[in-house]
Amino acid sequence: MIVDGIAYWASIKTPNTTFEPMYTINLVVDQATADDFAGRGHTVKQMDEGPCLVIKRKVEGPNGIVRNSPRLIDANKQDINLAVGNGSKVRVQCNEYEWDWKGKTGKSLDLQAVQVLDLVEYKSGDGDEFFDEGEEF
Repeated sequence: MIVDGIAYWASIKTPNTTFEPMYTINLVVDQATADDFAGRGHTVKQMDEGPCLVIKRKVEGPNGIVRNSPRLIDANKQDINLAVGNGSKVRVQCNEYEWDWKGKTGKSLDLQAVQVLDLVEYKSGDGDEFFDEGEEF
């Protein structure tokens, strides 16, 4: 399935390793889309920006398998390798699945691919934007 929205906290080509390593994107969607997913049993997170679907893919799977990163493409369907900044307009391809773990059940979305329609560049805060001495403003 394809879902349109606005990307936040996207880790598409490089996994987020804060807890368990995984590729992930918080996708802010319109209310009708959020209601549809909630009605099918998915968790919809409330962010300041609006209702959000958390779509993810764990790096490590059962029996020691290592999953590939999701595909990342531009508006012309060309592969790209960059960091997707907060506020980027995207289309996300994902698969819906049910899970059962330690007596709990639920539904989740497996992150397959992301198409960037309108990129907001990621700013890393690494100092790259400073001028070298002698450069002009």
